[in-house]
Amino acid sequence: MKRSYIPVALLLAVLMLNIISTQYMVHQYFYENYTNTIVAGVINVILFPAAFLIYKKGVNVND
Repeated sequence: MKRSYIPVALLLAVLMLNIISTQYMVHQYFYENYTNTIVAGVINVILFPAAFLIYKKGVNVND
């Protein structure tokens, strides 16, 4: 059976967006832009379950 690397690439992309969102949130908090901080935090909260779903459905650990 041929292995598919598309779920792995999607997972890496989502986790990279999560890191970027976290850095942006910290940066905005430092400069006291609290509205942007909350928006970046919500994006982080949305991206984490998306990464978890991609991991559960696409990346098969037991192969």
